[in-house]
Amino acid sequence: MSLFLSKLNCKNDIDEVIKGVAEKVVVLRFGRDEDSVCLQLDEILSKTAHDLSNMASIYIVDVDKAPIYTRYFDISYIPSTVFFFNGQHMKVDYGSPDHTKFIGSFKTKQDFMDLIEVIYRGAMRGKMIVQSPIDPQNIPKFDLLYHGI
Repeated sequence: MSLFLSKLNCKNDIDEVIKGVAEKVVVLRFGRDEDSVCLQLDEILSKTAHDLSNMASIYIVDVDKAPIYTRYFDISYIPSTVFFFNGQHMKVDYGSPDHTKFIGSFKTKQDFMDLIEVIYRGAMRGKMIVQSPIDPQNIPKFDLLYHGI
């Protein structure tokens, strides 16, 4: 399904999208094309891309082709989805310690659409962090691991 979504293949492409897309939420899905959970998420993203085209631009980023961003956002689990608005990193409180990214796949396309709408409306009001509208039961739980502490 990721055939229908734009792919960013290097740091410069990612930088251009983050800085260049105005008044829309930029959705960056970090993962690998051959991963089954990534393919599941890509299906949801591609099915909602048209409906959300006024609020969001959705892109696929291969973690192996963008190691700088993979390290910067501490992408340990794939897929991980990161959001931007007008060049600013948008954070979402999912009820977990990590507000910088959504880890895993969304359970339903409605969960993803609701999240984009909340991020968009919050960003238009100048908020840099918003509360997740997704039912906590639909949010995958992961333990954060800290190495070398």
